Amino acid sequence: MTTVTTRMVEYPADGLTMVGHLALPAGTGRRPAVLLGPEGPGLSDVERGRADALAGLGYVALAFDLHGGRRLTDPEDMLARCLPLLADPGRMRDIGHAALGVVRAEPRADPDRIAAVGYGTGGAVGLELGRDGVNLRAIATVNGLTTGRPGEAARIRCPVWAGVGSEDPIMPAAQRDAFCAEMQAAGVDWRLVVYGGALHAFHYPLSGDERVLPGVGHHPRHARRSWRDIVDLLAECLPVTE
Repeated sequence: MTTVTTRMVEYPADGLTMVGHLALPAGTGRRPAVLLGPEGPGLSDVERGRADALAGLGYVALAFDLHGGRRLTDPEDMLARCLPLLADPGRMRDIGHAALGVVRAEPRADPDRIAAVGYGTGGAVGLELGRDGVNLRAIATVNGLTTGRPGEAARIRCPVWAGVGSEDPIMPAAQRDAFCAEMQAAGVDWRLVVYGGALHAFHYPLSGDERVLPGVGHHPRHARRSWRDIVDLLAECLPVTE
């Protein structure tokens, strides 16, 4: 059985003390690393579990924080924090660079072999790292099909994979088209998967009493498919070698 070691890591970003979840694979050698960003409400056991799963596949994985150790379960609180953040590429980049610094400082992580995987706001952070010219091996974004400042997508140096639900009102067809046009005009190696019948945050298993925005809903089958698609992307662009 593969042994995964985890620990909490604190680091400063966006004027807050962030609390991330670092998962390390078995062994002692350096391994490729993945930054894992959460949906708008922030880091939860779902993202921590995904980081652990990636470590089980041989990656150093950091599930990074967005809100200083808090999870914003009230949709109004979440929007009050995330909408200004999503409108400010500099702030998103600062949050991403802070998490990137944690990974690069980890002795088990290969600093030249890092990918960014994110959901919603966490996916937007990964895209902004790419638009900032960071040397990533792959970027995956689910529900976070944001567009950047003019011309900056040309600085993306790796393949970009994006996933979205066909019925997602938060990332509607016009937003998807704008994202695709930006990637294409920049000459990025990109692909988009539209999961039929899925809503926003279709990958996230909601608890019975969790308050959510209209248009949010879990789709278990597509959740499994999108995870497989992400793992396949990592295997292609960031293979684990002993």
